Amino acid sequence: MQVVLDYLKQNQKRFVSELCDYLRFASVSAQPQHKPDLLACAKWLVAHCEQIGLEARLCETDDHPIVVARTKRAKKPHKRHYMVYGHYDVQPPEPLELWTTPPFEPRIDGRNLFARGSTDNKGQNFAHLKAVEAYLKTGTPLPCDLTFVIEGEEEVGSKSLSGFLKKHQEELACSAVVISDTGMPSSNHPALTYALRGIIAFEITLHGPARDLHSGIFGGAVDNPAMALAQLLAKVRDDRGVIQIPGFYEDVEGMSREERLENKRYPMTDTQLKKLLGVRELFGEHGFSATEQRSARPTFEINGLTSGYQGEGSKTIVPAWARAKITCRLVANQNPAHIRRIVCQWLKENCPATVRLEITAGHGAEAYLVSPKSAAAQAALRALKKAFNRKPILMREGGSIPIVNEFKQILGADSLLLGLGLPDDNAHSPNEKFNLDCFEKGQQLSAYLWQELTQPKV
Repeated sequence: MQVVLDYLKQNQKRFVSELCDYLRFASVSAQPQHKPDLLACAKWLVAHCEQIGLEARLCETDDHPIVVARTKRAKKPHKRHYMVYGHYDVQPPEPLELWTTPPFEPRIDGRNLFARGSTDNKGQNFAHLKAVEAYLKTGTPLPCDLTFVIEGEEEVGSKSLSGFLKKHQEELACSAVVISDTGMPSSNHPALTYALRGIIAFEITLHGPARDLHSGIFGGAVDNPAMALAQLLAKVRDDRGVIQIPGFYEDVEGMSREERLENKRYPMTDTQLKKLLGVRELFGEHGFSATEQRSARPTFEINGLTSGYQGEGSKTIVPAWARAKITCRLVANQNPAHIRRIVCQWLKENCPATVRLEITAGHGAEAYLVSPKSAAAQAALRALKKAFNRKPILMREGGSIPIVNEFKQILGADSLLLGLGLPDDNAHSPNEKFNLDCFEKGQQLSAYLWQELTQPKV
């Protein structure tokens, strides 16, 4: 292992330069105008994987291609096989005016690398590629076979990946899937994430008059869709943060005593969290800690609101429509289809007759929960401790990676969620960054992980 670790240490400057090249691709999957950028990024990734000694190919889909790269197999395979999953697509960078420097022009400030996609997910996944490079370039035998699956649609719901997994099920069958697309509480608190929240997404539109109306001539005689939408959404929760939709909590299980004790090891205080988020006070479902509220409780969130005139100056109208983008984060045992059904039914029942409600369904996924006591999870904890020289913590995370359930259902493989992102990395926000110490430690984690996962007791 020492020659592998030495190689990683000696090549950090080049690794960072290569990561910057990767980050320059504006691979925004949600915006159709960036389709050429996604293709160019995928091709760059294939070439890079081949350069470090992997067999790589570009797999076309109905949308953005999937990159598959694998270690060369012996004629008589006998090693365990693990998959490393990641994504090369990124979130839209808007609002651009809030970025200190352009989002696709990487900037290094101290030990932080700023660029869209730096932590979510290019930098985190790239750390695993560099670890494998260290094995291959030093002639150090890898104790297992590895396949990298890196997609271009994660930020828009992984639309093509499920079918891809089914089509290539035999090739991709593995003992576990390793994913670094989550986070850790601090650089001194490496973590294994054993639970993710699920999600349902939808959009609601309230239609009022056939066109925008003069607010002086007609205001007061017709219901204002923007006001009606605000009033409808205001009914969803009470002032204690409790969702008022009947049945919303019926399948939710509370955290165990053991989990709550582990939560106390979480290093961030409420005061620190307020400062990080820039809020005067925290707010959440009454009776639960902030850590539990944002990782183990379901939510109803307004992601966007729009209606009427948005330009400069005044335009006195009653708008013809009002729209909201909504997501509900779900926890273990909640069925996304059931939650979507009861939420939509409640909205229909509570929508005033003065406007017409339209609901457009979006993506959805179940929550994910895996035992942190499994042999593979324990191997991952040992690798984390060796890389960071700290006792790792077990944590739930509030975000969603919908494809982990597909890995379980189609490949029969659990996922090891070994996040390298920090709370202040601004994933999905302006000035996204990735800490270069985490990048380096992540490479060491990956190098140790393949050794730990192939121990006889695992």
